[in-house]
Amino acid sequence: MANSVMGDLVSQLRLAFHRFQDWAYPDEIDHAVFRAYMKTPHDVGGEPDAPAVFEEKEEEQWELNTFVTCEVMGWRGIWTSEERRRLGNVDVGRTKYLGLPYYGRWVLAAARCLVDKRHITLGELIERVAEVRERRATTGTAFLEAAPRTIGDGKAVARNRHHTEALGKGDPQYFAGTAGTPRFVVGDAVRVRDLPTIFYTRTQEYLRGKTGTVVKVSYESLTPEDEAFGRDDQKPEWFYIVRFKMTDLWQPYTGSSNDTLQAEISERWLQPAT
Repeated sequence: MANSVMGDLVSQLRLAFHRFQDWAYPDEIDHAVFRAYMKTPHDVGGEPDAPAVFEEKEEEQWELNTFVTCEVMGWRGIWTSEERRRLGNVDVGRTKYLGLPYYGRWVLAAARCLVDKRHITLGELIERVAEVRERRATTGTAFLEAAPRTIGDGKAVARNRHHTEALGKGDPQYFAGTAGTPRFVVGDAVRVRDLPTIFYTRTQEYLRGKTGTVVKVSYESLTPEDEAFGRDDQKPEWFYIVRFKMTDLWQPYTGSSNDTLQAEISERWLQPAT
């Protein structure tokens, strides 16, 4: 019965397409279709949507525990914030992104990172989950105290160097003086480059090709495309706060002609507007 119910749910969760969808032949995929498939699930600006009800809700205990766990993984040098965002927001696919709670994706991201980076094996994780499930069924308690088997030594994590060297400075202050001279200054008119979307980026689709004005030369840091994959060996870049007119972004925009939107964009995504 349980398998039957699960099968029904899997069928219901299968994405509904307005066109036949099942491993297309290469000649059925043009550039526009490819770009649509490669669009990341968290980049939803400009997509049509139905009205949604928003409500204030306190985090549950497991959500708070998840946040702390993820922060500790950052402190220990196991991952960076962009890795967590990539694993939790982009690499999960649209079904999981839209169907799981926010911190549920964080839990999956943490588990995946620990397995990928060889801190634990997938077998150990599966057995540990089974043990906790059995312990809860035996005790009948809704909340279980954490019971780690061992306490790791952070010295064994090579990337702990970043955390150690950033102590007392902060991040991105840690990268100050490493990106060279900024290409743009406040007041410059810039256009967001329409670079291909392959895997991970935090430059929104609706800003591509749009013109704005630099209002702040913000800070130096690794770009999301490098940091998300652990490439802290790459050269940091300048980040800029760019202001756009809403009437330039959305057609037609029915608000005031003075309304603006600001976005933080790394230097590689910008070019002179002229």
